[in-house]
Amino acid sequence: MSGKLKKSKPGTYLSIGTTLFGAVSVAKQARQARQEGDRLQLVDAVVSAAAIVTGVALLIRELRRAGDGSPALDVRADD
Repeated sequence: MSGKLKKSKPGTYLSIGTTLFGAVSVAKQARQARQEGDRLQLVDAVVSAAAIVTGVALLIRELRRAGDGSPALDVRADD
């Protein structure tokens, strides 16, 4: 490992939940930006949404590496 502390599975699930909770405010921000025609605020919302998606993907990868074989979290395509 590269010096990172390992999270527990419950801690990782909590991180996923809090990260997804941030999606609510990003959705509100995007809606408001569209209503006001504010392109800069809309770009900020899109970038924030991309960060949320990336963060959740990293947390799911962490769960997989920890040995959680839950099919609900497996986002890989079946070959």
